[in-house]
Amino acid sequence: MGLDFLILYEHVVREYESITLLKLELERRGYTAEIRQLLDRKKIKYFTWKKPKVLVASAMYDNKTMNSFVYNNVGVCNKVVNLHWEQVLSEEQENSPFFNCGESASYALHTCWGTKARDRIVKYGVPIENTVITGPIQMDFLRDQFKGYYKDKDALCREFGLDKEKKLVTYISSFSTAYMTDKEISELNELAGVGFDQFRVTSAKSMNTTLEWVDRYLSSDDGANVEFVYRRHPSEWNSPILSEMRAKHKNFHLITDYSVKQWITRSDVIFTWMSTSIAEIYFAKKSCFVIRPYPVEWEYDPVVYKDCSYIDNYEDFVKCFTADNPPFPVDKDLMLSHYDFDENVPSYIRMADALEQVLQSDEGERRPFDHFTPKFSWLKYFSLIGLHIMYAIKLDPAKLKMFGGLSEWAGRIYGHISKAHVSKETRRRYAENIKKFLPDGKAEVK
Repeated sequence: MGLDFLILYEHVVREYESITLLKLELERRGYTAEIRQLLDRKKIKYFTWKKPKVLVASAMYDNKTMNSFVYNNVGVCNKVVNLHWEQVLSEEQENSPFFNCGESASYALHTCWGTKARDRIVKYGVPIENTVITGPIQMDFLRDQFKGYYKDKDALCREFGLDKEKKLVTYISSFSTAYMTDKEISELNELAGVGFDQFRVTSAKSMNTTLEWVDRYLSSDDGANVEFVYRRHPSEWNSPILSEMRAKHKNFHLITDYSVKQWITRSDVIFTWMSTSIAEIYFAKKSCFVIRPYPVEWEYDPVVYKDCSYIDNYEDFVKCFTADNPPFPVDKDLMLSHYDFDENVPSYIRMADALEQVLQSDEGERRPFDHFTPKFSWLKYFSLIGLHIMYAIKLDPAKLKMFGGLSEWAGRIYGHISKAHVSKETRRRYAENIKKFLPDGKAEVK
């Protein structure tokens, strides 16, 4: 029996909570849906007896992503929906063909959080009928409907051994390229068609100076009165400076558990550099401080940060810890143009409506595989089998130096698999927690 929807995710903290909500809503309507990670082992059942009628991807940029995200996971599937997790971009990225859903990817249905994203990809050639404005599903958890969903501060502090009497401070990082190798930057440049070399320089400088300020503050008498939680970017997992900070300060914590919204809702002070999660801060009805020791070049800065207020010196950084009711640093009208937040209809309902329509409709003109020749990657197929076996026995291939560059490549993929893994128990916990806040709870938690 075929599967109605297969939902693919890339980053746990960015996506898993939201797609679990979407999955439960689809099941509540009587459909079958499953969730898989992009680097999960490729399974024959999804090419045959359990082949999905609709493939729901985390992104869909061009022929390469159509081939990798769709063909190499389920074979030919002309009903493809793009959840489009990267919609608030820099100005340079907005003008890059890669980020504007071209080639065969334009035949997918692209969900858009607001009019800005829709107008941009339509300008670059995506037919407007292949777009739908759903609003940002990740913001649904900040609605009154989900009041009580997130742990309170006491419970959160108790779970991670934090002192609840101290101020809970969260820094939301975006230093994804700061410690990338030349090879990684080169691969990123080639993939995105945008140069990240200078961004790595700016990122490294900003990260190091920001952490110098944090180090200085935590070393002071006042710094002893805070619990500082550093939320690193999903791609930021090989930065030695973070390990050094954690070893030096017992109240500096690297915690990746739970979505960033959990920490935003319970924090007393919030810092960021250029994270698009500033939208979550806004919809949580809180404020934050943008910390920028050095200017961010216009071509890298997310457009939602245009003309934002920011802190660029240590003295003002220190004042942030005791500021009362700080103004929101980003223009609110600009924010709302990127995030269509309907007060009456949650985005997960709007998104499920769109997916249901794709399922029930004829393929029509939406036939991406008529426009390029896909190629199955047997290398990826077999290497993922081996890497998942190595992950199961906790054998990191990066430590097998005798294989040289192959060990380095395998170690990187192993690292991504490790970060993106969600255990059966964790999956069940996500579903059970979310189901409590749905109107009826008919969906079976599996």
